[in-house]
Amino acid sequence: MASPRWSKEKAHAWYGKLPWLVGCNFIPSSAINQLEMFQKETFDPVTINRELGWAGKVGLNTVRVYLHDLLWENKKEEFKKNIDKFLSVAEKNKIKTLFVIFDDCWGTAPKTGKQKGRPGEVHNHGWVQSPGNAVTNSPKTWGRLEKYVKGLLKTFGRDERVIIWDLYNEPGNTSQREKSMPLLEKAFEWAKEADPAQPLTSGVWADFKALNSFQLNSSDIITFHNYREPAHLLTEIKDLEALGRPVICTEYLARGQGSFFKPSLEIFKKYKVGCYNWGLVDGKTQTKFAWGTPSGAPEPELWHHEIFRKNGQPYDREETAYIKKLTKNKKIF
Repeated sequence: MASPRWSKEKAHAWYGKLPWLVGCNFIPSSAINQLEMFQKETFDPVTINRELGWAGKVGLNTVRVYLHDLLWENKKEEFKKNIDKFLSVAEKNKIKTLFVIFDDCWGTAPKTGKQKGRPGEVHNHGWVQSPGNAVTNSPKTWGRLEKYVKGLLKTFGRDERVIIWDLYNEPGNTSQREKSMPLLEKAFEWAKEADPAQPLTSGVWADFKALNSFQLNSSDIITFHNYREPAHLLTEIKDLEALGRPVICTEYLARGQGSFFKPSLEIFKKYKVGCYNWGLVDGKTQTKFAWGTPSGAPEPELWHHEIFRKNGQPYDREETAYIKKLTKNKKIF
């Protein structure tokens, strides 16, 4: 039997026990995408530990991490083992994890094995969707996706190292729009049948009425993406707070778009909104470059995402000092 959507009271009781969630979307600098991050041949706990250590030193206490259905289908036990190792490394660094299950962004035809970037692109040039447009649009193939969602949540759905399940990142992206609605609906149905202890969510990110309505009316807690200037961020927070549930921003920070740590963190802290900026360490994803940057472009003076260089030095020391200042006196896990 499927579990019901959390009541507003249950959601606020859960949120009230937590410290202020300040984190980042994380992939180690040694991985080009979520497949490379968790495949046996390229799983890199040494780099993960080092880089999460840097995150902890500036006061981050949580990370948002993408998983992939093909890893569950092809090498389930290996994948589960590597997820467990990752969670142990994160916990060692006093960091809780939010996992993302499906994703409509970037490469439309994911495959396991050696990963390659797409020619002509720079920003996230090797990132891949899960499950990929062809599967997303073919409901007859979803038997394996149901097993993935339920198996994943039955394995880690009572694990205290996991804090939130983000069932579907940016549904409708990559020209999908409302075509992603059926899989989004099924993702919630399957997850509720698995009955995890953690809250379920899917963040609103674009002006897609039907998708947004379903996400906001199905999520236990409200999540959203905002890569805009402070005034726009504040307006969106106030609009979403009116829904009466805890609000968390699961993606922000696009310096060239006017989204910076300062004053975004002050806004999040004032309104008790958890937040995950995009990126931690400059690496193979190349997200220090802005969306649309062509191959061969020199390092930008103004980084789009990321906090640290590969050697652990901050991209901007004033920025990391600001993050430390804002996170200094918060409760810890």
